[in-house]
Amino acid sequence: MKVKSIAIPLPIDNIDTDQIIPARFLKQVDKKGYGKNLFYNWRFNEDGDVKESFELNKPERKGAEILVAGNNFGCGSSREHAAWAIADYGIKVVISSQFADIFKGNAFNNGILPIEVNPTVLQSILDIASKEPECRIEVDLKSQKLKVPSIELVSHFDISPFKKECLLKGVDETEYLINLRNEIEVYERKVVAE
Repeated sequence: MKVKSIAIPLPIDNIDTDQIIPARFLKQVDKKGYGKNLFYNWRFNEDGDVKESFELNKPERKGAEILVAGNNFGCGSSREHAAWAIADYGIKVVISSQFADIFKGNAFNNGILPIEVNPTVLQSILDIASKEPECRIEVDLKSQKLKVPSIELVSHFDISPFKKECLLKGVDETEYLINLRNEIEVYERKVVAE
C-alpha cells in the first residue's frame, strides 16, 4: 500500500464518531453511501447549503486520500459507520497523534491506515497541509514511512505485523483467517491424530 496524495487538514482535537458521521445517518446496513455524509454537521448549514470554508468542501482538497486530524481522533461511540464514511469518501490514511482504540480497529478492518505520529510531527504536517494545499504526502506501508518532501520530513510509524499484512493483502481479519482454511484444517487433523 502506497499513497501519495494531497491532504485534508483538520486541526481539531477529540473528533468523535458522531462528528465523523452523525447518528441520524446510521439507518442503512450497507457500507456504501456513507461518504456523502462524512462530517455532515461541519460541511453543511442547517438548510443543507455547503459551507465553503470547511476543508472537505474546498476545491483544492478534492480527491484527497489523506486526512490529518488533531489528537484523539475517533473517540466517542464505537460505531463502525465512522470508518465506513471515511473509506467511502475515498480517504485511505488518517494521521493523528492518538486514535481511540475501537476506531483504530474499525479503520484497519475497513482498509484505512491510521498512522500515529508524535505531536511535533503532527503539527508540522498540519501546518504544511494548511499553508500549501498542493503539498503531497507520501505513505509507504511496506517500509512504514511517511514523507512530506516539501519540508524534508520523514517519519517512521509503528503498526502491528498482523494489521500490516492484512492491509497489504487487502483483507480484514475474517478474510485473512478464511484464506488460511487449508492450513487450519491440516493443523486440526494433526491435533486430532495426536
